[in-house]
Amino acid sequence: MISQNSAFLPQMCGVSPPGGIYTHIVGIDLVRTGEDQFYVLEDNARTPSGVSYMLENRETMLHMFPELFSSNRVQPVQNYPDDLRRSLAASMPPATTGTPTVAVLTPGLYNSAYFEHAFLADQMGVELVEGHDLQVVDGRVAMRTTEGYQPIDVLYRRVDDEFLDPLNFNPDSQLGVPGIMDVYRAGGITIANAPGTGIADDKAIYSYMPEIVEFYTGERPLLENVPTWRCSEPNALAYVLDNLSDLVVKEVHGSGGYGMLIGPTATKKEKAEFAKKLKSRPGNYIAQPTLSLSTVPILTRQGLAPRHVDLRPFVLVSPNGVNITAGGLTRVALKKGSLVVNSSQGGGTKDTWVLED
Repeated sequence: MISQNSAFLPQMCGVSPPGGIYTHIVGIDLVRTGEDQFYVLEDNARTPSGVSYMLENRETMLHMFPELFSSNRVQPVQNYPDDLRRSLAASMPPATTGTPTVAVLTPGLYNSAYFEHAFLADQMGVELVEGHDLQVVDGRVAMRTTEGYQPIDVLYRRVDDEFLDPLNFNPDSQLGVPGIMDVYRAGGITIANAPGTGIADDKAIYSYMPEIVEFYTGERPLLENVPTWRCSEPNALAYVLDNLSDLVVKEVHGSGGYGMLIGPTATKKEKAEFAKKLKSRPGNYIAQPTLSLSTVPILTRQGLAPRHVDLRPFVLVSPNGVNITAGGLTRVALKKGSLVVNSSQGGGTKDTWVLED
C-alpha cells in the first residue's frame, strides 16, 4: 500500500527533513452528524488549500457587520499569515545563520489557487516565485533579485511533487527547479510540505489513522474516523457492490469532489458504470456510509434555507510545536440536498467563529 502508492517517492528514502517536520501545514476535514458527534472525513497533508477564503471571509464580515464582533468575543484569524511565516522560519535548515529567507513557490498565474499563493506571500511579506525565478547556486537554492541571486532557506511550495524537480521527477516539468531535491537531501533547504506527504492524503491510508495515532501516541484519537471500506479487500468490495445505493464511493487519490459516486442520489446507469470501475480497479477506491451532515442557513431567492457543511481547521507544525488556528474554512454545499461542498463543484464558504471563554 505504501511502496506501490503513486505518491510514494523513493527519493525520500533516508531523508530526514529539518526539525523532523514533514507536514508543516495541515488541513483536516471534519463533519458533524449529531449534537455531540464529530468525524474526521479526510486528511489534507500535501498542499491543503482554502486558508485565503478563511481570511477574506473574516475581513468581509468585519467590514459588513462590525457590531457583531463588538458584541461577541470572537477570536481573531487575521494573525494566520504571521503565524505561518514564524512556523516556516522555525523549520529552517540547521546550517541557516541569521534570519531565514522564506519564499512561496507557485506554478503560476494559470493555477486555480494562484490567488491564494499570491495572497499568502503578500500577507507574510515574503517573495512569490516561480520555477524560472530559482536556480541552484553553490549548493543552495537561490532566487533571482535585482541584486543577483539570493539563497532561500525555506520554500513553501504549491507545486506538486511530480513537477518539483525535472532532474529527479518529471523531466518535462517547466514548473520546478532542476536539482532542488539534491539540495534538499543535503539539508540545504526546507521544503514545506515535504515531498511524499501525499501518501497521507490517500483515502485508503486514512482508514488506518486511528491505529496509527494509537501506535505512536499510546492513546486513542479523540475524534473518530468515518467508517471506511477499502475496496482492495475482497470482502469489502463485495459489500460495497451490494450496497452502492447507500454508500459514498471515492477515489483514493481523488480531490475536489471529482471521481466519486454518491449512492443515494445516483441513477441506475451511474451506479452500473461505477460498479464496472470498482471491479476493474478495486484498489483505486474506498467507500463510506452516507452521513447526515449538519446544516447551516444560507440566503436564497426564496429566503433562508439549510445547506450541508464541513469544516477544515488549519494546523501549523514546526519544531516549536503545534498551532491550531482559532477558526477554519467552513465549506457549504450551495445546491439543495447536495453533500458535495467542494468549491470546484459549486460549493461556497462561510466565516467560522471560535469564541473566547
